Amino acid sequence: MAAKSYLDLKSEVWDTGRCSGCGACVAVCPADALFFDEGEMITSPRSNGYCKQATDSVSCGACYAVCPRIGDQPAETLGNYLEIVSAKAVFDVPRKQSGGAVTAILANALDEGLIDAVVTVTEDHWTLRPSSVVITKSDVLVQQAGSRYSWWVPLLAALKYAIVEKKFRKIAVVGVPCAVQAVDHMRKSDNDLLRPYAKAIRLVVGLFCTETFDYTALIQGKLKAHYKLEPYEIRKLDVKGKLEILKQDGTTTIVPLSELETCIRKGCHFCTDLTAVQSDLSAGAIGSPAGSTTLIVRTQTGKGMLDSAVQHKKLAVATDIDKSAIEKLASSKIRKNSGK
Repeated sequence: MAAKSYLDLKSEVWDTGRCSGCGACVAVCPADALFFDEGEMITSPRSNGYCKQATDSVSCGACYAVCPRIGDQPAETLGNYLEIVSAKAVFDVPRKQSGGAVTAILANALDEGLIDAVVTVTEDHWTLRPSSVVITKSDVLVQQAGSRYSWWVPLLAALKYAIVEKKFRKIAVVGVPCAVQAVDHMRKSDNDLLRPYAKAIRLVVGLFCTETFDYTALIQGKLKAHYKLEPYEIRKLDVKGKLEILKQDGTTTIVPLSELETCIRKGCHFCTDLTAVQSDLSAGAIGSPAGSTTLIVRTQTGKGMLDSAVQHKKLAVATDIDKSAIEKLASSKIRKNSGK
């Protein structure tokens, strides 16, 4: 049976509003034919009209094979794991989201040569606009720390640059559950075009996520227009049952999530995975004391990276975890988005 092309992806995912916006299809397209426009509520990629398969009948199917919206969605709360701990960075992480544990693990991995690059999302601190990047130095990673999953960016877009252009072969990918699912498809696919990606990705870190917000709708629309907040006035955004905005002057503004419904990406309503169950290591603030990060260690690779960070005194771990809090929120997401 012939592999499916972007036309199938378009009809099944893009045109039905299911697209997560993860950017995996953009990253793996061998013809560089897929791209995202810029603007408010861009719900899916576009094609420049040239597809090796659809145009030249050259077997491909890479974009369809990696899409996280193809097939069944995960229906597990915690997923398989080896252990669950709370952790925090031993050193200072200026813009850490909770305990800075993910930054500590990745910084140690870079310093020790366990990985040679991190594909993640950074932001312009003046505009708060996020972008997909490749980071190879631990000091740069520390300065760019902080979760950017409270608004949308095709975060896997930089993966092609890391693998095809820079030839990195020990890559860590940090992403929300949809991106983690896409990388899992890359790792497990028998599509020859995806094997370089599977071989190059050593570690996948999944971030707990309930939904993501469109950058323009959230920052330029809701916060700037309605709350009179300029992006450069904001130090950190955090979603914990509400949107907490810590400003540069130390004050905090609270925005109820009910006010942000119009800012949520449509594709998020199809996701049932809170804890990124297909990652090597999952991370989030839920279930740990304030100032610590919950880490769900799922694979021996994830455990090895964590243990190395502890051994080199960059990470401290504890066992004071409230698993029921994680399971409660994960179950709520499954109930909310199942059957969409």
